Order: sequence, then structure tokens, then C-alpha cells
Amino acid sequence: MASSARSAALAHLARHARADALPAYLRSCQCRLQGCVWHPRHRGCAGPVLLALTRDRSGRTWRLTDACAACAAATSHTAVVPETLLSPRRPAPSAPARPQRHTDEPQRVREMLTYLASALGCVTSAAARLLALQCALRANAHGCVRLPAGLLRSMRLNRRIEVWQELAQDGWLELTDPRAVFLQARLLDDAVLDQAPGRSARRRAADWALKPAPFTVAAAAHPADRLAALVLAAHTITAGTTADMAVVARLCGHSPQQTQVLLDRLVADRTLSAWHLQRDTDEVHWQPAPPHRALSRRTDTCAH
Repeated sequence: MASSARSAALAHLARHARADALPAYLRSCQCRLQGCVWHPRHRGCAGPVLLALTRDRSGRTWRLTDACAACAAATSHTAVVPETLLSPRRPAPSAPARPQRHTDEPQRVREMLTYLASALGCVTSAAARLLALQCALRANAHGCVRLPAGLLRSMRLNRRIEVWQELAQDGWLELTDPRAVFLQARLLDDAVLDQAPGRSARRRAADWALKPAPFTVAAAAHPADRLAALVLAAHTITAGTTADMAVVARLCGHSPQQTQVLLDRLVADRTLSAWHLQRDTDEVHWQPAPPHRALSRRTDTCAH
């Protein structure tokens, strides 16, 4: 299947990235060194140097290279390989434990959403993407995951077997018994097995994704609205309140035009106070609504 081949290619390239990793101070934007011929003109190099994975339109050729955040966002058919997939499986025994920061969970969620944007099909629904995120973050070292009914009820996905079947048909997981109280699945995506850090840290990120501060989204909200709010929340904590529209749209699984409709709905639901698209740079800016305002609903929208 196309999705299985895509996952295998990503896992293969991720292994190369781990084996051939350069120190951070030696990494530079290779797109810029090539004269920025991989993408249309934009405002110039900016942001951290990331590992970017690009495929051609036929899907037969893949390029794995260092690129700055601005060039990676401007290059079509490109996704950033999350740092969690580049870490070695077993850290050195003498390595001291890294202190936990309050941004770890949002950053981990953002990285996994970025990976899923490449690993899942382009028509995968928002509900399936939210489910895949929980599965990927809660899976054990063998790729097995068990989600209790209570967690699925909180996501409004309890007894939604069709969402599991969507991921199964995409070749991303295998559902063992859809009638069980605790739904169990085995992930078929080899790259997910290479995650770091440990399972407890990933579980904290999965818990944060259910209630992504600073956004308050109604539990009954449409999955597309909840996914859009989660994408913005992950960027709000780790990268301020701005991002490239192409990046936000890709993580939401929608076109930029459809994503603008989603942002309007978040304003109408008072999850956002406002948002604005800066058309010369294609950057979207947003402002989270104060907590006491996010609990009520209204129908006015943001001017943009």
C-alpha cells in the first residue's frame, strides 16, 4: 500500500539521519546553498535549521536535507522530520537526565503532528488524525497501544469504529478486537517505534493534547475544530503566536482556504479572540481568547 511504502521510506531515511547526524553548529540551510531553487521566492532564510523530507510529485524520489524553517515551509511536498524520531533508541548510561520544561509536551505534540502529516494519507479525517496522535504517543516499544473507553469518550470517539477502520485501511495500524472494552491496536508504522524519550514523557504529551492550554475547546466541538486548536496551541507555546499558513494547513489536513474557515469558527466559538493572515509573507497570526471568554459561544467572526 502507498501508506506502508511511505512509512517504510520515512523510517529508512530517519535511520540514515541518526547515523549521519552532524553537530548543530555544523548544520546549515542546504536550500540556501543551492540558491533556493527548491521553492518559490519568499522573504528569505529564517528560523532554526531543521531536517526536511521532500518527495517529488510521483513519489519515487525522496530528498532528506537540512533546511531552515522558512525554506522548509515554502517547499512543496515537504515535512519536517521530528527530533523525537532522530534520537537514538538507547541514550548513553552516563547521560544526565534532562530537566523537564513546560514546553516539552507541546513541542512533542507538534513534532508528532508534523510526522503524521507525512505518514497519513492526505484525505485522512481530523478525527482519525487525533486518534493516530494518541496512539503514536501512547504506544509501547512494540508498537502496541490500548486506549480505555473513558479516554475515547473524552475525545468523542467511543464506539466510533469507523475512525479506527480509516487508519486500518490506510495501512497505519491493525485493530485487534473492535468489540473489546479496551480497544487495542498494533501500529504498522515502523518509524513510530524509534521514538524518544520514554513512554511516560510521551504519555504526558498525549494528556496535554486532550486539553491543549492556553486554548479551551468544547468537548463537543467538531474534530476539525479541535485539531486546528491543538495545532495552534502547540505553536503558541513553542513558537509564539505565528506560523506559516502552509504549515498550519498541512498539520490540520486541509487546504489554506479551508483552514481559514476553521480559524473563523474558532473565533466564533471564542477559542480565539482574533486571527490575521499577513499575505505578503503568508504568515498567520492569532490571539487566544481569555479563559473566561472561551466558555461561551457567539457567531461573530474575525475580520481578516
